[in-house]
Amino acid sequence: MKYRIFSLILALMVSVSGSAVEIKASAPDVYVVKKGDTLWQIAGMYLDKPWNWPLLWQQNTQIENPHLIYPGDRLLLERNANGDTVLSMVRNEKRQIQLSPKAIRELKNPDPIPTIPWSIIETHIRNDLVMEKALYEAQPYLLGDQEGAVRFAHTDVVLGKKGGFQPEQYQVVREHSELTSMQGEALGYLVKHVAIAEPINTELETEMLVQIKGASQEVKRGDRLIPLEQRPISANVDMVPATTQSGNIIASLQDRSLLGKYDTVVIDVGFEQVSPGMVMGIYLQGPDIIDDEPLRYDESELSLLSIHGDSDRIRQPAIKVGELVVFKTFNKVSYALITASTSVIRKGAIVARP
Repeated sequence: MKYRIFSLILALMVSVSGSAVEIKASAPDVYVVKKGDTLWQIAGMYLDKPWNWPLLWQQNTQIENPHLIYPGDRLLLERNANGDTVLSMVRNEKRQIQLSPKAIRELKNPDPIPTIPWSIIETHIRNDLVMEKALYEAQPYLLGDQEGAVRFAHTDVVLGKKGGFQPEQYQVVREHSELTSMQGEALGYLVKHVAIAEPINTELETEMLVQIKGASQEVKRGDRLIPLEQRPISANVDMVPATTQSGNIIASLQDRSLLGKYDTVVIDVGFEQVSPGMVMGIYLQGPDIIDDEPLRYDESELSLLSIHGDSDRIRQPAIKVGELVVFKTFNKVSYALITASTSVIRKGAIVARP
């Protein structure tokens, strides 16, 4: 039922079609990349559809990876031999010279600019999780300490249940909320990072001692312990537009009811359909209109499901009001950053091809 509904909604969506990449009239002929820029921001200077950014580089043989752009690089709008508009780049070859603790001068390359604002999404990528309820409840947890405290802070030693693993460090996490689809289907627990915990060697068989490190908030009894993953995370991903994928915004990672640009959200589409870097449009659809005397709106939750059998019911088109970029995926849901909005966005907004 869900996919049939979305196929009808997609047919009603108001969008602008076109396959050619059009350069904005306001696009700069020369732009020098600055620290703090993002690939999305720069692409938006040149294109109405920033995800088409790689098409500007098709004729450019100088650049091996157009996603790796550095502060100081100069971007030039030019026309090639075929008359096509392309973007070329003059690489900034300067290198920063820093003094190490041993006062040895060494060269250091700057980091490439990220695809989307890294400072906004980094904590969610590194720390926040979505876990199935059964898996979350199966994890070892904190019990208490010798002083009978119920809350713990940095350097406190706490007794916890022992799990079937003992990594070098644990991540202390806490259930924040249960995620459900617009149809009420359970999609997992939104789990928030609380602290780091380091195990202490003991002779205990079924319990263990851990020391709290770097707590971002008060640690509580019952908080769960999971192995801390130490894997490299890249701030650069390929931007790819969604095609047939669709879903809804089901939650805000900041617990906001009114959403806009640079808010982070959860959508009910998992890793089998989307991947980091996928761009999706955000659409709002008004309630059905009952064409009768008197004219009225159908504000009920069943309005979306009433897709046939009522000749007096008028479906409103879904209007595009923004865009988002997926940056972290899970089994049934994904995290995304709203990169553009022309209207207030709320839970339930449709996400689909941009």
